[in-house]
Amino acid sequence: MEQGAGSVYSYNKEVSELTGLEIIQGMLRGQFPPPPMAELLNFALHNVVKGKVVFKGTPTWECTNPMGTVHGGWYGTILDSAMACSVITELLPGKQFTTLEFKVNLIRPIPLDLEVFTEGKVIHLGKTTAVAEANINDSEGKIYALGTSTGIIFSPRI
Repeated sequence: MEQGAGSVYSYNKEVSELTGLEIIQGMLRGQFPPPPMAELLNFALHNVVKGKVVFKGTPTWECTNPMGTVHGGWYGTILDSAMACSVITELLPGKQFTTLEFKVNLIRPIPLDLEVFTEGKVIHLGKTTAVAEANINDSEGKIYALGTSTGIIFSPRI
């Protein structure tokens, strides 16, 4: 997927005038494309409200490690995406966010082809930093992993 002139990947005047919530809701509605890695790793936005997002995803064979189980990077990517997007929903126009560090605890293996839900929510939102948490659960509420994240809020150069 190329970076297009109205996409969130080419940070432009149109995007800079939107709140983070409007951007993430726009992704959910299809107004903006999802990040290419979400399609590659088979997960997508499922629900968005201010301060909280839910991703739905299903790890496939392509997401396994040499032992044939779901690679830790899949867990980390969907958790980081949920945590970061939850923070983005709180941002004012003209602000951006990126992860500074995150921690992941894998609790149990996710069976291949099991649909899971990853909920990320904001714990702290300051002027320049934010803290978020997320967890991965199945439809019955069984937890597979959890994560915490710290990130930086900044104004981009356009």
